[in-house]
Amino acid sequence: MVLYKLQDFAADYKNADFDNYEIRDFDVYSDINNEKVGTVKDMLVDDNGRFRYLIVDTGFWIFGKEVLLPVGRSRISYADRRVYATGLTQEQVESLPDFHDLERVDYDYEEQVRGVYRTPFAESPLETSTPVEATAPLDTPSAYAETTPRATTPAPRTTYNRDTYTYDREPDLYETTDRNHQNLKLYEERLIANKSRVKTGEVSVGKHVEIDRANVSVPVEKERVVIERTTPADAGRTASPGEVNFREGEVARMDVHEESADIRKEAVVREEVKVKKVVEKDTVEAEENLRREELDVNKDNDTFGERSDRSRKTRR
Repeated sequence: MVLYKLQDFAADYKNADFDNYEIRDFDVYSDINNEKVGTVKDMLVDDNGRFRYLIVDTGFWIFGKEVLLPVGRSRISYADRRVYATGLTQEQVESLPDFHDLERVDYDYEEQVRGVYRTPFAESPLETSTPVEATAPLDTPSAYAETTPRATTPAPRTTYNRDTYTYDREPDLYETTDRNHQNLKLYEERLIANKSRVKTGEVSVGKHVEIDRANVSVPVEKERVVIERTTPADAGRTASPGEVNFREGEVARMDVHEESADIRKEAVVREEVKVKKVVEKDTVEAEENLRREELDVNKDNDTFGERSDRSRKTRR
């Protein structure tokens, strides 16, 4: 079966077994004696994205060795940032094949790993912040292992075949349980600010006709005839023969004109009105009380109520 490192399988990987799968750099402890085994360096998943192994760097416990820990033999405590390897002994780690890269991991390699963890083991007596459910084997006899009497007749050994083997056949190695892999989700409230567009009014722009009384003055001219009778300077002078021609009915004519006012109405453009909208920006402020859940860790026989009271006093 092909295995992948978690980061290589998918950078944003999510799995139902772990709501919070990021456990890299968690310290690994044996639940037998609470001794530090090493640190989680990475995780291996199969083709279906199911967690199968934790890659554990043993560090100074067994210097320079990386081993595989089946996920079913781990109990994760997110509060302590620890992984407890159930029933794991130093002798088992020494017997495990060294892990260098995925190219070496095939059925035979996994059988070497599984063979170390298949030894029957007893219930763990270690008391930790989370109840321990021992599901891992012990490689060698010890005081821890002898808490449960050994069977007088050994159980028949199960045989496995590379062509038919599936991880489901060994649930104690590869299944995860709610008791051993549990998360405590902390919630908080947030203010969500959204905007909605609503109609607040309507503006209508129209026109109507108003009537005003207007006066206008137009200067006009008209002609009139003025008749003046004068005495010439040579009045009394005797006219010479032939100078005077007496004619009856002689008439002098002159046209008389005057101007009349022509008043009418015409429509002209007085002004132009443009109607448009402008956006005015404003800031609306709101204030609410937000609730947030904080983690209380019960230690040294404290009750959660006493712990919460001290936490509140500290925050004040």
